[in-house]
This record gives sequence, C-alpha cells and structure tokens, in this order.
Amino acid sequence: MVTLETSKLFRTLDPTEKSALRQIAQERTCPAGQAIFKEGDSGDGVYVVKEGQVEISVAISPNVRRVFTELGPGEIFGEMAVLELKARSATVTAVKDTVVYFIPRAELLAMVERSSALSLSLLREISHRLREFNIRYIQETLQAERMAVVGRFARSIIHDLKNPLSIISITAELSGMPNAPADLRAQTHTRIRKQVDRISEMISEILDFTNGSTVETIRASFNYAEFVLPVLEEIRADTELKNVKLELQNQPPAVQLPLDPKRLRRVFFNLIGNATDAMPEGGKILVRFHTEGPNIITEIEDTGPGIAPEIADKLFEAFATYGKAHGSGLGLSICKKIVEEHRGRIWVKNEPGRGAVFVFALPLAGGSLQR
Repeated sequence: MVTLETSKLFRTLDPTEKSALRQIAQERTCPAGQAIFKEGDSGDGVYVVKEGQVEISVAISPNVRRVFTELGPGEIFGEMAVLELKARSATVTAVKDTVVYFIPRAELLAMVERSSALSLSLLREISHRLREFNIRYIQETLQAERMAVVGRFARSIIHDLKNPLSIISITAELSGMPNAPADLRAQTHTRIRKQVDRISEMISEILDFTNGSTVETIRASFNYAEFVLPVLEEIRADTELKNVKLELQNQPPAVQLPLDPKRLRRVFFNLIGNATDAMPEGGKILVRFHTEGPNIITEIEDTGPGIAPEIADKLFEAFATYGKAHGSGLGLSICKKIVEEHRGRIWVKNEPGRGAVFVFALPLAGGSLQR
C-alpha cells in the first residue's frame, strides 16, 4: 500500500501542494473483476493505485481483449484522456480487490498549471508509459509476424506434400489390386519409393531454409539429357493429375554438365509445379533447350495468364508468390539459390498475351557462365 503523497506522480510536490491534493482526492474501492472505467467513457479524472492491482486492456475484436499492461501500488492510469480531453481509449479492470485514489480532471489540470514540478513529473510518467506501450506493440507485432510466417510455412508444406501423397495413394491402390501383375507391382514400388524420397527432399529443403544453413552442393559431371529426361517423366505424373500436359519441344542436349542431381531436380519440380498451379483449369507446359556459347539454356513456358507486372521484379525474393493460391513463396527463391550454386543464373520472361517463361542457364563442364 502507498499513500497518495508518496506515489510516483506526486512525491515531488511541496507540502502545500500535497495538502491541496489530499483535499481533492477521493478514495474508491473496486472488487476484483470490476471495470474502473471502459473504452469510450469520459476522461473525468486520473487514478492512482493505493493497493491491489489493475490491468489495462483494449478490445481487438468483439470477443477478444488484449491486455497491454498491469499496474500496482503507486502507479497512475487514466492520464491520457484527461490531458487530451477525449474519451477513454482502453478499459481498466481490477485484477484483485483494489483501492484507488481518484483526482477529478478540473482539479488536476489546475494543479498542473500551478506546479512546474507536477507538470514535469506527469510528462515523465507519460513518456515512460508510451515507451512501455511502444515496446509491447513491437513485441506483439513481431509475434504476429512470426505466427504469420509459421502459418505460411505450414500451408506451403501441406500444399507441396499433396502431389506426392496423391501419387502414393493412387499407386498404392494399383499395387493392391488383387489381379495386379508382378511387373506392375514392381513399377508401383519404384514410384512410391521416388515419391517418399521427394517428400524427404522437400522437408530437408524447408528445414535448411528456416535454419539459415548452407547446403553443400557436390557437383559431378553428368550427361544433361540423361539427367533431365527421367526427371521430366517423373514430374509428368504430377501434371497429368491436374489436367496439364507436359510437352518436350526438343531433346535436351547430351552434353556433360557439372551438377548436383538431387539439388537441380528441385528446380524442375518447383518451376513446373508453379506453372501447373497457375493453370487450375488445365493447360500446357512447354520445355525446350538450346545452347548459347558455353551455356545450356533451359526454358519452361506455361499457357497460363502470365505474371502480374507488380510482382515481376520480386519473383525470386523469399515469400513472393506467383500464380498460387497457397504456398510460402519460397519455391522460386530456392530455385535461384540452387541455380547460383551451379554457377548459373535464372530469370523470367514476361510478354503481353503470353504465359510465364522461366529460363535458367548453366555453364558446360570446364566453362564459366557468359551473360
């Protein structure tokens, strides 16, 4: 318990001012759970907690309140509405049985005009309170952003897992048919194994990104055609489920490239997966290749609506999204990272009346990328 004269706001007053304060202050008892004042009430005075505890809260929805702070003996509240001559902007409730001092607005303002010490004390208290609220607001904002990111990651994981899980489900049904021949069972076993590996790669990729760790890319010399064709055939199973035709416009060049197949296959899955999602009613994805000097160029074009101009310059940034109702927006950012790990570069072509065209260039073995 504190006396009014020893509270933070009034302790610097001289004896005459303290005597005047005692004459105008009213002592009020508030049982636990009682609202001392509510949002929208008149700012009729300032309160000082004598004993007990109060909480300051604001309604953020009809059924949800957010507590900003709790105050104990010696703390003041209600000063902002008094000084601004406005209605209360928050609700103050007794957390437990509480006794407060109440100083009416007119009398307090008169004292402030007479006492420079009280004015300075009040200014310091308001500054301290605003600083506390600012810190709390920043903490709340950061927490909300963290939760939003968690939600986006969760949606991304669920969305990205749907395709391989759908394939596993359909393939398992085929394998479980009573009259399924041995060769079909062997094919379905291989297909399921590939999808399980794909899920494992996707999860590892997201964990690598969220941990901020660097994935070591171990590149070896591979025949690009022998690498690309099985990957596209595997992806075709995904696109067919969504009524999207994957068309190879020309054969990939049978040249040696230094690459990490597990990492680079993710680029094809992400780019073609994005293109498929951009065409919910079905469409066509065209894949083509050509050589420019020491670089192998791979182009992936869809027949979707193209890319909105406002997002075109930010496509490869983390959390930017293109043509997808769901997803974290990490796919293209990860593609850029993987291509650059292979000493290549990736970009997008966006022309009116045409779908999106994603292009990446990789240098031949022993070569360096020419831009």
